[in-house]
Amino acid sequence: MKLTLIPERCIACGLCQTYSELFDYHDNGIVRFYDDPVELQREITETSDVLEAIKNCPTRALLKDRS
Repeated sequence: MKLTLIPERCIACGLCQTYSELFDYHDNGIVRFYDDPVELQREITETSDVLEAIKNCPTRALLKDRS
């Protein structure tokens, strides 16, 4: 699946990182991928931990492409 991060929506609550190790944070607390501070979109394997992070993001800063 394609996953997109939308930093402008992120409120730095930390939920996504508690659900999945795929996510980390910049110094200001805004979401990023754990291994790339610049990338905002990537193809990933759909796993339950990532789906939980997407589902529980209160601002919808994590978007799963449904195509």
